Amino acid sequence: MLLFWAIALPLAVLTGFPWTFLTKDVTFLYRTCMWGAFTGVRIAGVRVQTLGLDKLDPARSYIFMSNHISNLDPPITLPLIPRRTSVMVKKELFSYPLLGSVMRIGSLVPVDRGNRDAGISAVREAVKVIDQGLNMTIYVEGKRSFDGRLLSFKKGPFYLAQECKVPVVPITISGTEEVMPKARFAIQPGTVTVQFHDPIEPADFGDRECLMARVRAVIDSGLPLELQENSSQKSVASSQQGLLHNTGGT
Repeated sequence: MLLFWAIALPLAVLTGFPWTFLTKDVTFLYRTCMWGAFTGVRIAGVRVQTLGLDKLDPARSYIFMSNHISNLDPPITLPLIPRRTSVMVKKELFSYPLLGSVMRIGSLVPVDRGNRDAGISAVREAVKVIDQGLNMTIYVEGKRSFDGRLLSFKKGPFYLAQECKVPVVPITISGTEEVMPKARFAIQPGTVTVQFHDPIEPADFGDRECLMARVRAVIDSGLPLELQENSSQKSVASSQQGLLHNTGGT
């Protein structure tokens, strides 16, 4: 896969960048990158199982909120999302003249994770992106988890959801922590599951803390049982239910 990307990336740059600059339209480059990302994953022997895509309306804009467990999460998840999606990118990358210009044309959002005021600015920029009719995809933990369990969530995405009043779609990714763990560069064949949960409509958000708790519970519910929060209690409850079933409830 890495060899494929090493060949495909320069080709995308040589063809997509000039076209994007001339037309001020990132569509060709975006589609090329999404094709290259997903094709590379398949070449590496990674099988992707997708659940819940039928719940989405391609004509609507969504804020997708996902867990994050591997560097493979974006090249697997982003090509699956209907229509173009924006993401938040480290602001340092925008300092490179050529790359920064293309990312701005593509409506990517710069973010300084260590600066609270800059975080508020990023939310405002993301509002403008969604107002253009694009989707926004956010890895709500802000960094990758080592073991696949959920980390604490950042608050910014939930301010964004309440400001934009567009549906939130929780996404659970599982399996990439085995295919490409955080501390490893190599990729091994395996199966990854990407579950798109039911959209949460703005009328059902409640306050920010309520929305955050709901999104967390939904994402957590899609993880393997052993990685879910309070997994030991859930395992005991499941065993007790199985025992009652086998004994006829007596």
